[in-house]
Order: sequence, then C-alpha cells, then structure tokens
Amino acid sequence: MDEVSEPGTARHWDSAYEEGDASCSWFEERPGRSLDMLERAGVTPRDSVIDVGGGTARLVDELIARGFGDLTVLDVSEVALSRARSRLRARADRVTWLVADLLEWVPARTYRVWHDRAVFHFMTAEDDQRRYLEALHAATSAGAVAIFGCFAVDGPSSCSGLPVARYEPAGLAERLGEQWQLVAEGREEHTTPTRVVQPFSWAALRRTS
Repeated sequence: MDEVSEPGTARHWDSAYEEGDASCSWFEERPGRSLDMLERAGVTPRDSVIDVGGGTARLVDELIARGFGDLTVLDVSEVALSRARSRLRARADRVTWLVADLLEWVPARTYRVWHDRAVFHFMTAEDDQRRYLEALHAATSAGAVAIFGCFAVDGPSSCSGLPVARYEPAGLAERLGEQWQLVAEGREEHTTPTRVVQPFSWAALRRTS
C-alpha cells in the first residue's frame, strides 16, 4: 500500500482493494465452498441473500446465474463494490449494493440467508463481536440460515495487517448462541493468489427462534 491507513476503516479496505484482486489473500475465482454450504443448508433461488463483507467476491455472479432474484451485497469499501458493479455490468442492477460499516449498520429489512466469508474472524474484541451479532439478529428471523467461513484454529493469526480470531465450527456455533443450530460444517484449504494455504472452517447454521 502507498500509505498507512487505520486498521478496520473504509480507507484500510479501500486501499486493499485498489491494488486488485491478485493482492487480496481471500480472493478466489469460484466460491465453491460457499455454494456447497448454501446447498447443504437447503437454500434455494426463492430465498433472499445478503453477502456481508462481499467486496469483489464472485458469489453474487454465481447466484445471479442460478436465478436468485433478491440479492444484497454489503461492504465498508466503496472501491470494492464499485469494482464488483463494473464486473457485472448490466447484471449489477439485479443487486442491492450497500456501502456500510457492518458494526454501525441498522438493517432496514430481514433476509432469509446471511453469508459471511472472512468477516467475522476479524471481530477479535468482545464489543465488536456483540455489535456484529446484534446486526445478524436484526437482519434475520426464525428459520433463517447463516453461512460462515472463518479461519480454522490452525489458520493464520492475522490477515491484511489485522489480528483475527480462529474457530472450529462447533466453537463458532457456541459463540453465536443458542438461537442458532449447526446444520452443516466443513473445512477448506484455501490457496491464496500467492500460493499460500490458509485453512478455513465452514459452518451453516439455522436460526431457531
């Protein structure tokens, strides 16, 4: 990066995305594990989906191609969402794009599916985790599905210059609380654009109340 930016802010993430996808360790050409977890949780094109911290991820492309019609992508980085809209061209109009800090965001509606690949593990402070869970609960209701991809316990201890928390699926479910029941889990050995292997834990949970 050309300048030092404050960790966790929009400027920090704008700087990360300005360097292009190849510089982002979380980049993947195809979101295979996300799609697998959505299928295992019984998600269908009739369901509304919000991808939090979606950035430039290709999940929205795949879901549009599969006929999903109620899609929202939220990210703190306007640069990331602008790049995603440019990539999708005319199809970008099928998506609601929200530039917002998830920890400050007040949902205007609820969603059937909450998808988070590599956001929650940045919530290392107890207060940030609390605020994250408040947003999750405000944006969902009973029967909703939440999909998480987080660094596994043997994964990196930091990412993009920030410390991270690491989870196994059962530990993640415990952190979400008794309102959420684990319905599917998995592990991924994600290979970054620089060929570094990063172990991820995956969990699909259903809200029971």
